[in-house]
Amino acid sequence: MVRGKVQMKKIEDATSRQVTFSKRRNGLLKKAYELSVLCDAQVAVIVFAQNGRLYEFSSCDMSKILERYSQYTKDVPANKLGDDYIQQLKLESASMAKKIELLEISKRKLLGENVSCSYDELKGIEDQLQISLLRVRQRKAQLYMEQIDQLRSQENNLLEENVKLTEMWQGTENTYQQQWPGHSQVEAQVEAAPYGSSSQSLEVDTELFIGLPNQGC
Repeated sequence: MVRGKVQMKKIEDATSRQVTFSKRRNGLLKKAYELSVLCDAQVAVIVFAQNGRLYEFSSCDMSKILERYSQYTKDVPANKLGDDYIQQLKLESASMAKKIELLEISKRKLLGENVSCSYDELKGIEDQLQISLLRVRQRKAQLYMEQIDQLRSQENNLLEENVKLTEMWQGTENTYQQQWPGHSQVEAQVEAAPYGSSSQSLEVDTELFIGLPNQGC
């Protein structure tokens, strides 16, 4: 379910406002803790609820952090800190925009879109593409060899498994012959007996004879 955009205004319902405060407060304190641990920074957070209750977090002694803050801001006007921060954001934004513009130009050149360069620049782009193509082919060959090695390993495993199964079958056959030697001989005789022997025992005399049968004296 897509979350709707939260309107930045006071929540009129007291219950909803209290629930939102609890969730946002816990999230803020959690982020402050993560910042202090991951970045080894000294972090202090002070929150006063609407009812006047205090919530705070500090990565070390709160009084030391407040003392350090007061010493840092003692000789600096409050509006100066805000102006410096805004100026820093503007510089970072301009630098980021310049980098993005250079990347877009480089991308268009590599794709051959709106190429308006000198011969030397085009030669440099061509050399760069050749190097990139060489690296792609080397990586492709490496992956191909890794797949071949993997298939060879699977083949060796299957051959070893086949040998084990053959040895198990031979061992089972030998054990059966030792326990039931008569059965093995009978099976061998039945398999070796020609079909003609059975057909001879089933032969019937079909010769026609007219007259009295011979009687013995």
